Amino acid sequence: MTAAQEAASNYSEEHIQTLDWKEHIRRRPGMYIGKLGDGSQPDDGIYILIKEVLDNSLDEYMMGFGKQIEINVEETTVTIRDYGRGIPLGKLEEVASKMNTGAKYDSKAFKKSVGLNGVGIKAVNALSSTFTITSTRDGEARTIEFAAGRKVGEHTDSTGEKNGTRVQFVADVAVFGAYRYNFEYIETMLRNYTYLNAGLVIRFNGVPYVSKHGLLDLLTESVGGDFLYPPIHLKGEDIEVAMTHGNGYNESYYSFVNGQHTTQGGTHQAAFREAVVKTVREFYKKDFDAADIRTSIIAAISIKVEEPVFESQTKTKLGSKEMSPDGVTVRNFVIDFLKEHLDNYLHKNPETADILLKKIQEAEKERKAISGIQKKAREFAKKVSLHNKKLRDCRVHLGDKDERAEESAIFITEGDSASGSITKSRDVNTQAVFSLRGKPLNTYGLTKKIVYENEEFNLLQAALNIEEDMDNLRYNKVIIATDADVDGMHIRLLLITFFLQFFPDIIRGGHLYILQTPLFRVRNKKETRYCYTETERQQAIAQLGANPEITRFKGLGEISPNEFKEFIGEGMRLEKVRLTKGDPIADLLEFYMGKNTQERQDFIIDNLKIEEDLIEELENAQLLARAVDGEEDEQPAEAI
Repeated sequence: MTAAQEAASNYSEEHIQTLDWKEHIRRRPGMYIGKLGDGSQPDDGIYILIKEVLDNSLDEYMMGFGKQIEINVEETTVTIRDYGRGIPLGKLEEVASKMNTGAKYDSKAFKKSVGLNGVGIKAVNALSSTFTITSTRDGEARTIEFAAGRKVGEHTDSTGEKNGTRVQFVADVAVFGAYRYNFEYIETMLRNYTYLNAGLVIRFNGVPYVSKHGLLDLLTESVGGDFLYPPIHLKGEDIEVAMTHGNGYNESYYSFVNGQHTTQGGTHQAAFREAVVKTVREFYKKDFDAADIRTSIIAAISIKVEEPVFESQTKTKLGSKEMSPDGVTVRNFVIDFLKEHLDNYLHKNPETADILLKKIQEAEKERKAISGIQKKAREFAKKVSLHNKKLRDCRVHLGDKDERAEESAIFITEGDSASGSITKSRDVNTQAVFSLRGKPLNTYGLTKKIVYENEEFNLLQAALNIEEDMDNLRYNKVIIATDADVDGMHIRLLLITFFLQFFPDIIRGGHLYILQTPLFRVRNKKETRYCYTETERQQAIAQLGANPEITRFKGLGEISPNEFKEFIGEGMRLEKVRLTKGDPIADLLEFYMGKNTQERQDFIIDNLKIEEDLIEELENAQLLARAVDGEEDEQPAEAI
């Protein structure tokens, strides 16, 4: 019997399994909520659970019922209460626990909803250790309790409370592992909901969030005051647009469909980009290059679509082509709206039109000025791409049809010794290494011309594949891996400045990270501890007893490849570089990376920590260790 025949004979009816709804969700949670995570990233599953419940409450508001939603998060317990119509009491159990059940299938009840298919609330139920749902309608309230999707109790009571639905759940640690909610991520989510629904009040742990001007508020708060002209705000039936231009180079978009933040864009965002170019060309009667028109554009677009088709359950990218049963496409709908309303706005606001024209002309002038340099730089990058000594590439990249594509990462290191250690200990399938010669150029205040003139920046841009846009970014994580000393910190700042100046979407998209590596190794004959902070070092000294061997890692090159595996594997500590609406980017760059002002000199002098202070701290730590061990007369630990 051949191996194939034997395999076939071993495959029988007993190998076919039929899972009920909750078992399938718990075994394959990624199909319903994306990745799991521990709460350290805004797209982790615990936040998707909150979003799924909120989407149902938002649908009620969009249908004209309930002007307020309350959400409370206390440690791992989440409670969401809306004041809509309330789920019909007789169908409450089916809505919470039976697939293919929900009002979203009835287009008369929910024409343009967010929670499209009723799957989300069932996923929350199945993935929660406790899940309680209460519907209140006309003085009567029905409550049903579940555990991991299994019904464990119910009761019906008379009540004086207002109509609406209340959901309380605890995400199951058996599925998610240890996790913690980051309130900042939740606040960002809630702000987006209010921007898209002017007048809606969402109270988060008692704090109200509300927007008066919709997407105009989103743009103003996200960008601050860093734009060339007052944002253009256009509203129509089923569409709202806000746009302006900034001082950078990249395009920045916030796109939404039926209140859902489509972080990966889709049909509507592509149509908007096309529509802006068409409208501007026709208004100025000049065939401007599309890149010159869209350079530094900052825009938000929200549309409402009947029966939209998203590319996944997490609804981050719109795939719909049809706008409505009459056959109007999303593309044509957006283009027709912009051609009329943006054109009218520019005619009525000549000052804005003049500023926009000047911006386009400056972008065109700069593009032409560097076109020759670009061509040579591209040719150079192409020649070295096959034997680029600076890049040690990996096999799997972001965008590949591979289950590990999301794990793809590139470490940007300083010098050969550091890159050598990482290269020898990395996962060659998903981890690439790019080596810098030393400190890169400070790009603050420079034009994009420097990206092509500077060999290292040109090769880095080519390695990341981000010259045109972010769509072809080759790595999900761009990790700055430098020594934890003054020079290493300086290189971090220089690289962050580079990305902020020319490729801010790397940061906005959550792709830029700082690798945290241990500062100390503390060990005795039985145990080794790696310490990332001074506090951890002191704790290790106290716990390992008197006279442990203490090593201070002065650079990444001092860490052996065998040790490095621990720091870039499953337990890798990464700190995400993030931009928030409150970050005064221009001011921070000017202060830290601009000319050496007296203000910065005074700041450095006022915050210096002299060597004597550090020595005193070290001696105190050693005394503490000996006191804990009861051996105050022992010799001190190895000096650092």
